[in-house]
Amino acid sequence: MTNKPPYTITEKSADYLAKIVETVTKLEYATDFNRNIRLHRLNRVRTIYSSLAIEGNSLSLGEVTAVIEGKIIAGKQTEIKEVKNAYEAYDKIINFNPYDVKDFLKAHELMTQGLVEESGKFRNGDVGVFDGDVAVHIGARPQFVPVLIKDLFEWAKKSDLHPVLKSAILHYEIETIHPFSDGNGRMGRLWQTLVLAKWNTIFAWIPMESVMFEKRPQYYDAIEAARKSNDSGVFIEFTLSAVLDTIVEQDKHQVKHQVKHQVDLTGTQIDVLKSLQDKTLSRKEIFATIGMNGDSRSFKRHIEPLIVADLIEMTVPDKPNSRLQKYRLTDSGKSAITEN
Repeated sequence: MTNKPPYTITEKSADYLAKIVETVTKLEYATDFNRNIRLHRLNRVRTIYSSLAIEGNSLSLGEVTAVIEGKIIAGKQTEIKEVKNAYEAYDKIINFNPYDVKDFLKAHELMTQGLVEESGKFRNGDVGVFDGDVAVHIGARPQFVPVLIKDLFEWAKKSDLHPVLKSAILHYEIETIHPFSDGNGRMGRLWQTLVLAKWNTIFAWIPMESVMFEKRPQYYDAIEAARKSNDSGVFIEFTLSAVLDTIVEQDKHQVKHQVKHQVDLTGTQIDVLKSLQDKTLSRKEIFATIGMNGDSRSFKRHIEPLIVADLIEMTVPDKPNSRLQKYRLTDSGKSAITEN
């Protein structure tokens, strides 16, 4: 790839780019996003869960959270290892140079160590993406992979294209070259996040992978359409829409978070918060502690608003009705007790 990769910037992509820049500026300077460490942690977990789920990892969001917190869970050891590896790779993301091939290989090693034989190395054999027995995509011949990646990174380093657009093109080209025997999808998404984070560090904590997971069919369709046309324009358009959706969601969360914390708490809600100081309790235990009947109406009136306001959180967030469900204070909840 001695010349720039083939791409078209559509009107939609240009519009998405303008909105992304505007929303990122708002998120950075008009909200508490940069200081919300707890939200950063939650977003990182969502990023890892979504990126691995796209590739077929069956662990739930709660199980991924538990693994990252160092807890022991029942699950396939390879899937647990994928979570640990991905956490380490994303944790070190900001230290990588997105245009350095050695860093690219190091990131792959972090992502796949203990899982594939050629961890941290370009593949030695041919590889393809199959739908059943039908080859959907065949990666570049192995002897051409190193120079293709080198040329891609050299183009990206020299290009004056906006980093948001550049990040999408790199993601697509990595998927197309398919430089590794395994982990190409994870690396494409990680490298797009890296380019975005180098443009603005808030992207190290933006879970755009969650939108790609939710829109998996469109994600695959965009890759396929780009391949057929030999132009990544369609993929750029899809990816930018996913980035925009994610940061708009983060912005709405921040606005909601800031408005709701201005609402006065009732005496009962303060009692609920106090009951959870240094404790994790079930719904029944909370109501027993504050001396109230814990029916569903009482829950909706006194506890549910605290969850929405991010003052307390569920221990099993992806299964709200789990019989094992308990509740605990967030940092905001602890602050609310002090303020009241």
